[in-house]
Amino acid sequence: MPLKKDASGRRAVEMNIEVPGTPEQVWQALATGPGNAAWFTACEIEEREGGAIAFHFGPDMASRGRVTTWQPPHRFCYEEIGWSGEAPPLATEIVIEAQAGGTCRVRMVHSLFTERDQWDDELGSMERGWPSYFEILKVYLRHFVGMRSSYLRVTGDHAGPAAAAWTALRQAVGFVDAAESTHWQAKGTPPLAGAIERINAQADHGEFLLRLDAPGPGIALVGAFTWGGRTQVAISFYFYGETAPATIAREEPAWQAWMREHFPAAAAA
Repeated sequence: MPLKKDASGRRAVEMNIEVPGTPEQVWQALATGPGNAAWFTACEIEEREGGAIAFHFGPDMASRGRVTTWQPPHRFCYEEIGWSGEAPPLATEIVIEAQAGGTCRVRMVHSLFTERDQWDDELGSMERGWPSYFEILKVYLRHFVGMRSSYLRVTGDHAGPAAAAWTALRQAVGFVDAAESTHWQAKGTPPLAGAIERINAQADHGEFLLRLDAPGPGIALVGAFTWGGRTQVAISFYFYGETAPATIAREEPAWQAWMREHFPAAAAA
């Protein structure tokens, strides 16, 4: 839904999705640290009202705040402080409602209370950014729910626009003429193969989502995008099961080396 504004100064974006699973399973994925790390990013949550919350997006990149509502398994709210410079706190509300057929409806709302419009673009980018992760969430809940998980993200830079980076990335991994719901195996990379769950190519980003069978059971999101004035390439891996930590330890050096070779980090200004 587009950005909404009201007379109180509240500016908000709202997203609604349907996901597989029981309210308890969906709550675990959305309102706990291990649950978020299984499909989104490394996270710690003190599971109580007033508890601390922190999302980790990379070295020295963390968003921190506190839990404001804790009503398992249906309503979870938190507030992030200092999420964007001098921006006012960002409030997030997550509501989980059971649906027929073993699914749940999830409503997520991000809100700011300010009369200033300088953060409207960032609010809008949240609405555009979440759908990719919601697709990961669906695959996780359908195939890997409750399993031990380990997370790895490798990133690089590209000198051109996102569309050029997407083309270069597809060529580098051999992702040419691929189609959803088919099995695919990368070429010229460390082991990477699985079922293509989703392909999403837009003007400002491109990505594909794999349900992995190599190098181990898991999910990979492979994409190129523009963020903060930089064009980046990123591969996020989510491995599951008791062997997940060993898979990360084995595969990370090879993937970091591959990324440095094909998409080296831009020199600091």
